[in-house]
Amino acid sequence: MTTLANLNQEISLCQDCELAQTRTKVVPGEGAENAEIVFIGEAPGFYEDQQGRPFVGAAGKFLDELLASIDLDRNKVYICNVIKCRPPNNRDPLPQEIESCRGWLDRQIEIISPKVIVTLGRHSMANFFDGTSIGKIHGTAQRIDGRLFFAMYHPAAALHQQSLRKTIEADILKLPGILAEASDTVVDTTEPEPEQLSMF
Repeated sequence: MTTLANLNQEISLCQDCELAQTRTKVVPGEGAENAEIVFIGEAPGFYEDQQGRPFVGAAGKFLDELLASIDLDRNKVYICNVIKCRPPNNRDPLPQEIESCRGWLDRQIEIISPKVIVTLGRHSMANFFDGTSIGKIHGTAQRIDGRLFFAMYHPAAALHQQSLRKTIEADILKLPGILAEASDTVVDTTEPEPEQLSMF
């Protein structure tokens, strides 16, 4: 087994918070271990909980369409969530649940070492961007600790608010340029402050 597969096996046995008592399956994540782009959502939903796979419901179908619009497929990226188990009734993740899962997510990012991390939704965004709202920074990239982070609305937002669909479709079209920017950048983990990229 690969390092990432071993980690995901560990995640599947996690008992670190109360969600372990209500979940059907853990949803560690899936995709390429050497992915250049990692997409991080918020939490598994009903279908994800049933199948143990991320983004397999209606929001996942839209994410697949978004990836296709920039000539990507799920096998070339890595897709996961901030927390790995479904909150009851799809409620928002609690702070202690996010904190319990933080170590798993950090280890996934360390193993994959992507050039770009795409945050999907406000809970994912809040994990990396301090003191802002998704309405202000969606469609923009910031360099944090030498890595590029790109904020987007969660694909599910378009299912509940149709007006956001075109916004999300426009934002994803910026991703190839951001990846190109990341590919030209030498990672410097000593960079002290997030830096807004002027190109966006």
